[in-house]
Amino acid sequence: MNTLALPSKAILVFDSASRCTRIIKMGVRTRRIIHIIPSREISLSLGERGHVSWEDEVHPGYGGVVSGLGKGVTASSIGVLLKACGLRVTSIKIDPYLNTDAGTMSPFEHGEVFVLDDGGEHADISNHRVDLIYSFFMKVDLDLGNYERFLDIKLTRDNNITTGKIYQFVIDKERRGDYLGKTVQVVPHITDAIQEWIERVAMIPVDGKEGPADVCVIELGGTIGDIESMPFIEALGQFSYRVGPGNFCLVHVSLVPVLNVVGEQKTKPTQHSVRGLRGLGLTPNILACRSAKALDDNVKGKLSQFCHVPVSNIVTLYDVSNIWHIPLLLKDQKAHEAILKELDLLGVARKPALQEWMSRAEICDNLHETVRIAMVGKYTGLSDSYLSVLKALLHASVACRRKLIVDWVPASDLEDATAKESPSAYESAWSLLKGADGVLVPGGFGDRGVQGKILAARYARENNVPYLGICLGMQIAVVEYARSVLKLQDANSTEFDPDTANPCVVFMPEGSKTHMGGTMRLGSRRTFFQDINCKSAKLYGNVRYVDERHRHRYEVNPEMVLELEAAGLQFVGRDETGQRMEVLELPTHPYFVGVQFHPEFKSWPGKPSALFLGLIAASCGYLETLLQSPCLANTMTAKHAAGNGAVAKLFQKGSKAPPPNGLISNGVYSNGNGVHV
Repeated sequence: MNTLALPSKAILVFDSASRCTRIIKMGVRTRRIIHIIPSREISLSLGERGHVSWEDEVHPGYGGVVSGLGKGVTASSIGVLLKACGLRVTSIKIDPYLNTDAGTMSPFEHGEVFVLDDGGEHADISNHRVDLIYSFFMKVDLDLGNYERFLDIKLTRDNNITTGKIYQFVIDKERRGDYLGKTVQVVPHITDAIQEWIERVAMIPVDGKEGPADVCVIELGGTIGDIESMPFIEALGQFSYRVGPGNFCLVHVSLVPVLNVVGEQKTKPTQHSVRGLRGLGLTPNILACRSAKALDDNVKGKLSQFCHVPVSNIVTLYDVSNIWHIPLLLKDQKAHEAILKELDLLGVARKPALQEWMSRAEICDNLHETVRIAMVGKYTGLSDSYLSVLKALLHASVACRRKLIVDWVPASDLEDATAKESPSAYESAWSLLKGADGVLVPGGFGDRGVQGKILAARYARENNVPYLGICLGMQIAVVEYARSVLKLQDANSTEFDPDTANPCVVFMPEGSKTHMGGTMRLGSRRTFFQDINCKSAKLYGNVRYVDERHRHRYEVNPEMVLELEAAGLQFVGRDETGQRMEVLELPTHPYFVGVQFHPEFKSWPGKPSALFLGLIAASCGYLETLLQSPCLANTMTAKHAAGNGAVAKLFQKGSKAPPPNGLISNGVYSNGNGVHV
């Protein structure tokens, strides 16, 4: 692997499928960086049988380079492994696109937009990604979210680097005259700016402790040969040379396909990607090879010979039953020893302690009883659009010891127009909705499918089916209640009908109607519970307030709140002014909750989101047992509640015995798309 010589040490890991860079730093000591770069990218998903598979997507024109190999999962798992060795870890994600952030990008382009505490927005661009590992670790999903969930850290917007941010930074310096009249060029000014950004952000602690992390993992998006990635590749090459051996480790994630015709593992894609990488000035220290099964010894020998990587530094990332096995897979192949050796950290690190991960993986593998959740949304054709929601459902379902089944229900298929145009789709959608144990309406924008979401909320309310509405899902519940209970047939959101006579949801006064990027109410905001005895407050551990992440432009019309509450709908959570509605409940319903924030962004494997936990528990029929359990309050502190960490010791089928270790695992099935876990 390539080592970077910084004041501290770093490890750089590259994926052969897509570029990932990870940098590891040692604080006052030497820092180390891990960089991961891909020639092909692999994305980890669950097939119909619940096995984790890596779906390959070939992109013509990239010379055999593939995206979607799973650099983010690989980077996160490396971070977990290093953290288990007693090192502090942080992370950086590099996206080569020109956007400043992913806030204005379509979910069909990038999947979900993940929101950080400081309001930073990040999306997963499978085709263009680089990962870096630094001394300080930050978690991000899609991929920043993956980092936060796996490593239990809190990242900032600066942990996501984009071409747009770098160029804006350099142009601003040029306008101020910082370059003293010099000609501003990609080399050295852009490449220097990239290195400066990495070194600055790597020093920021993300794990709640003082001082920088020991290792920084950097993921570089994109594939080998992408034009937009060239400045980052050059910057990382300069960086590795500058910091020197022992401070920089390059991990290359590559695909080793197995042709069905001959059943042979083919090494040519990896050989070509490594050759291309070396031609750009970077030599991988470690090869992480994605394949359907473990690499044969002769295949490893061939890769070692042609790629100039020791056999001991070649690891296989093969299909496993659930994602929690990936760190264990790396440990079993002694990947940590290879990385620690490259970073000269063998004398500092301890043997990896992964008992919790092992227990979590085993629990997940042994889940049998199911809980079925209907996901009613706009982007059901792309599960990555709701990745954090899926993960939050998974965390909660495993805590409740249930195997999660997600039924994707296209919201527009529930509408009357579909009944005329496509009766079969209409019947299928309603069949899935009525067969679910619980209903979830996630956030979204635009009016497509809104009527279908309203019908789903009405069905759940009238039939006592557990319901959780997030952001738009909460606003939909308000509109439905106004129409059905208050008999205001034209009640609507001004987002969908600006001229409605009964606006239940309105544009926020501080928002901008002319600029889209970065103008929403973003980041962590405090919500105060009006009734400490409401279900939501109890689920959070009987606290008076919680801090959750937001991303919205519209809010419940405060002028209609009194009328809605008089009709039975209760707004049990509000902001500090008391004028902005944050949480609603229907007291007469088993579990009918809507929230303006996004609780899914703060759900971790060992600490499921409180509200998702409530949805799953209600869908399984033992919410009351959960709410009455003293175990819930005892395991929740005000600090955890503010950080949205929910209790892990949950009761199984209402029994008095809590499940072992209160661990979360992930068995999830889907009626449609592969689900990331």
